[in-house]
Amino acid sequence: MPSATAGQPSRWPRRLGVAALAMLAALVLIQLVPFGHQHTNPAVQAEPLWDSPATRALAVRACFACHSNQTSWPAYSNLAPVSWLVQRDVNDGRARLNFSQWGQPQRAARRAGRAVQEAKMPPNYYQWLHGEAQLTDAERQQLAQGLTATFAQSPPGATAR
Repeated sequence: MPSATAGQPSRWPRRLGVAALAMLAALVLIQLVPFGHQHTNPAVQAEPLWDSPATRALAVRACFACHSNQTSWPAYSNLAPVSWLVQRDVNDGRARLNFSQWGQPQRAARRAGRAVQEAKMPPNYYQWLHGEAQLTDAERQQLAQGLTATFAQSPPGATAR
């Protein structure tokens, strides 16, 4: 590539400008992809019979965004490609464990307490974006024990309130 000589302007600023415009155009165009824009919260059918109000409060704080039909959809969840990731996480979370549809089988219910105890849930990237979901060690222990007790007394598929 020839270098700029004295008196000749460099072509890099122009190339960077074209690249920036192309990236901006791509970001605008991906907004047209429909996945991730339908934010639904189906009606709550049934919740578990919680072992304590404290367990439910911790679950609401750390789990309900992805594992219930009471998802709060922040503004960034409407902008692709972030909207795609948020929608995928909510869909996957609800498919594995949905506290709002307790009358149906829940694939991950038996493992939920252990996942919380081992700090696998809530995921780190979620906690970075949602400070309220960060649990102290004591809260993590309390939630893990509470989930285990709740699911023992109110197994998924049983009639709940």
